[in-house]
Amino acid sequence: MLGDFRPMKALTLLAALMLGQVAGTRAESIYDIKLKDIAGKDTSLAAYKGKVLLIVNVASKCGFTRQYTGLEAVYQKYRSLDFVVLGFPCNQFGAQEPGSNEEIRQFCSSKFNVTFPLFDKIDVNGDKRHPLYAALAGKDSPFPGDIKWNFTKFLIAKDGTILKRFESAIAPESRELMDAIDAALR
Repeated sequence: MLGDFRPMKALTLLAALMLGQVAGTRAESIYDIKLKDIAGKDTSLAAYKGKVLLIVNVASKCGFTRQYTGLEAVYQKYRSLDFVVLGFPCNQFGAQEPGSNEEIRQFCSSKFNVTFPLFDKIDVNGDKRHPLYAALAGKDSPFPGDIKWNFTKFLIAKDGTILKRFESAIAPESRELMDAIDAALR
């Protein structure tokens, strides 16, 4: 029997084992994806498991920057119901988020009283697209496609399922977004 173990079979077996190891290291859900918070500390979304999430790519010098006010209001309205807004600064659209993480944090808290969690500046498109955004908008997402601009929003169910994508022009306090949050919290 071992005599029939030909080199091609050995290569096939080796390739299958290697693929299994690579697949085993991939994040199983958005909660497993490695992130850094706005202070640069290693983290993930594991602390938010079981909550409804609104994930938003944010920028400080954008026409939509005033949406910080609406995002904070929505966060305050629903936070006691296991809802969290998560902000991910991005400088890919018109270089509208040029500051350091500390400058971003300070701007958000002083200008918009932001208390929802902010994370490290990331890329949401292109070759350096962060794995979180590969999951949110990549080819395997229910809402695939490049992020078009700052303040694109993804609503995530308590089980980590991507429920809906809202483009930048949809305000956080819009009826469409509020209805979707209400439905997710039921």
